[in-house]
Amino acid sequence: MIEVRKLVKRFGLKAVLRGLDFTVQPGEFVALLGPNGAGKTTFLRILASLSRPSLGEVRVAGYSLPNEAAQVRARLGVVSHMPLLYPDLTAEENLRFYARMYGLENQSARITEVLEMVGLEKRRGDLVRTFSRGMQQRLAIGRAVIHDPEVMLFDEPYTGLDQDASEMLDEVLKSVAARGRTVVMTSHDLARAEDLATRFDILSRGVIAASTTQAELKNTNLLAYYKQALAD
Repeated sequence: MIEVRKLVKRFGLKAVLRGLDFTVQPGEFVALLGPNGAGKTTFLRILASLSRPSLGEVRVAGYSLPNEAAQVRARLGVVSHMPLLYPDLTAEENLRFYARMYGLENQSARITEVLEMVGLEKRRGDLVRTFSRGMQQRLAIGRAVIHDPEVMLFDEPYTGLDQDASEMLDEVLKSVAARGRTVVMTSHDLARAEDLATRFDILSRGVIAASTTQAELKNTNLLAYYKQALAD
């Protein structure tokens, strides 16, 4: 579903990604972990077709980036700490805008389904600027899944959320993953990542320094594994 080979990304003379290899199978939920400045957001921006690689091969859902970016975007949903919503439109109007952009049929039924999934059906007619940060993030996930994408990218989706909002977002993420979508998520919250993901990749010094699965972690915990990977 995602295939990356020898990916390099440079900003001027500085190489942020240094020959990165990364493969995700259909239905996997991969938590991409690493210290600040490791290149996690840069990498997700390349997967989302928002940034071009300097060198290397990137394929998402069978299409090559950056040459087939339009085909990738049609199969991709992206959520970051910026919700990308229109504050002076209602929740329903925001979703209708994106449904039209993707050329969806049966838009009203799909909008209702998505609002129910993210727990905002009762607030469908309210302006987004009246929403809490957590509610906006839940609607942002609704925006990202409205076209039923095969691949979901989450870049630090918990940033700025309080405990209650984070727990609600947990449930929405589990619902997204339960539908068999392929998910890649960056997060600084290791406990949360350990609960959600099926695989954990550690990005350090521009490459994947270590990778393990939920099953392989049974004799240790993610924090210990993470610290060891960065120390090696």
